[in-house]
Amino acid sequence: MATQANSVPHPTLIQVDPFVPADQQKVRFSTTAVVTVADKNSTQGLHNRWHPDIPAFATVKPGEVFKIECVDWTGAQIGNNDTSDDVKNVDLSKVHNLSGPIAVEGAEPGDCLVVDILDVTPFEKMPWGYTGIFELTNGGGLFAQEFNSKACKAIWDFHGIYASSRHIPGVRFAGVSHPGLIGTAPSAELLAKWNEREGALIAEHPNAVPAVAFAPNPVGAYVGQDGLDEGIRQKIAEEGARTIPGREHGGNCDIKNLSRGSRCYFPVFIPGANLSVGDLHFSQGDGELSFCGAIEMAGIITFKCGIIKGGVEKFALKQPIFLPSPIDPLYSQKVIFEGISVDYHGDGKQYNMDATVAYKQAALNAIAYLMKVGYTREQAYLLLSAAPVESHVGALVDSPNACVTLAIPTGIFEHDILPKPEGLTKQRCTSGLRAMRY
Repeated sequence: MATQANSVPHPTLIQVDPFVPADQQKVRFSTTAVVTVADKNSTQGLHNRWHPDIPAFATVKPGEVFKIECVDWTGAQIGNNDTSDDVKNVDLSKVHNLSGPIAVEGAEPGDCLVVDILDVTPFEKMPWGYTGIFELTNGGGLFAQEFNSKACKAIWDFHGIYASSRHIPGVRFAGVSHPGLIGTAPSAELLAKWNEREGALIAEHPNAVPAVAFAPNPVGAYVGQDGLDEGIRQKIAEEGARTIPGREHGGNCDIKNLSRGSRCYFPVFIPGANLSVGDLHFSQGDGELSFCGAIEMAGIITFKCGIIKGGVEKFALKQPIFLPSPIDPLYSQKVIFEGISVDYHGDGKQYNMDATVAYKQAALNAIAYLMKVGYTREQAYLLLSAAPVESHVGALVDSPNACVTLAIPTGIFEHDILPKPEGLTKQRCTSGLRAMRY
């Protein structure tokens, strides 16, 4: 007979409502948690800036399993509908609302924080996500300049491990669910270094569209912990690093294989490490082309943490390292597109060993191919962002051309997309585009 007395559920340290804007949340903590909550009267555990002065919302002991709920990266700015006006008008000063920080008892600067990602799931009450193309002047994306990007989005419905979209007919694939953004808190010295070097880059490109980096900005800054001293809150708003790029501590690296079952090794910069997480993805292709390029979702992530004393020195840990998930979906057959360091989709300029140019050419080759199959450019762009496509550096030794590949699994399509002597069979793939904006 089942024994309830010894069946203790893993505590949910931070609970959110995925339908409520992040800065209006009343985040709750679990009363059954075996952890220490920083302030029993606190109603928040969300923040959208990196700063060492953001206090830990809770403290866990090494080895304890716990769950964290996360809003989507925009904080509920995107709706399940057939218009992309919400993508066009996203307020980027408020994005990447992270759950945390969670301190780990005994972690000290110079240690390595070992984080096991045990599970990543969407909310049962919100079984959908979205992929978006952002405006050239508001976020952009990999092809913002080439496409003069206009807002567009696809809604994806979740059916267990699978995703399909009414806006991109004829595809269905298993998700590689993962946190797009996870990291430890920076020290004051590291934060100052980030702001100095990114500020210098902005100064070199003052009128870049899209922007080359995002400087600290108190507008939209949010640290939702009740009782936080207003002077500290203002300091965080003025100095806090934006959560948009990845950095030495992890952050927004958008690595699709950092999935359920992964083990991650993060450098620790402040006492407790102060782990934060957000920007959950149901699926993503390597590269996340379109800026809002994964299947973005709100959801629940399950963690277990440990500490390796002196791990930064032991492992030469300048940035995180990780072991990939053992349960990623397997698609054996792929169509692989090559790209080299020549902008042959643009002005034909030759670059020297530029892997970014090579990646872009591989992706543009794939988009052109998918358009022959019957998809619009926007649908192909969104699909390469969201589906589990793989990209690899083929060669970086043959000057002047780096070679990068992009592989599309053929098994995600309901129809045959393989090359044939008679050409490709064009499908009717545009029926799902009603009311989408270009």
